[in-house]
Amino acid sequence: MTSALKKEQHYTYADYEKWDEHPRCELIDGYIYMMASPTEAHQWISGGLYSQIRQFLRGKTCRVYSAPFDVRLNWDTTDDIVVQPDVFVVCDISKLEDGKNCKGAPDFVIEVLSPSTSIRDSTTKLDKYLQAKVREYWVVDPESKIVVAYRLIDDQYTTTIYNAEAKAPVTVLDGCTINLQEVFEGMLHDNESNKEHPEAQ
Repeated sequence: MTSALKKEQHYTYADYEKWDEHPRCELIDGYIYMMASPTEAHQWISGGLYSQIRQFLRGKTCRVYSAPFDVRLNWDTTDDIVVQPDVFVVCDISKLEDGKNCKGAPDFVIEVLSPSTSIRDSTTKLDKYLQAKVREYWVVDPESKIVVAYRLIDDQYTTTIYNAEAKAPVTVLDGCTINLQEVFEGMLHDNESNKEHPEAQ
């Protein structure tokens, strides 16, 4: 099945959900982007972020999810953008009504960079999340150990950079702060020679 898929062919979610041997991939404007298995660092970071957010959301309405779980960003139009964010939060539970995917934009999305996805996460998906009006989008770089937070204000993203020792607020979740030192804990010694990022908070 996987070998029969054509990268140059346009697909929609209707095609995507029929694939028997479902490859791990995303659709962006109908085109297939295959996804490699995550690294240990990627899993460590995404797991740390997920656990802190889940703890904060205990007893609250919003829900947090981790990949793989499909998000259909434009399900109500062409339905040809299907992504699997590493971590995301949905506060409008009606978007999850069928239990199989999220129909529409999450409130908060986190992508952890890997060598195969770094350009796409930082450019193409950034643009798609902005178009879909994702209210807050974080890009986490395991190599430099920084978080770039994009926050939607007047239909544009403002940018704030946090370093590995920061406590970064999630502005769409009132009162939620992520302890990035805990997220990167156990990894900080791996790259002590990293250059400082004077712009980081």
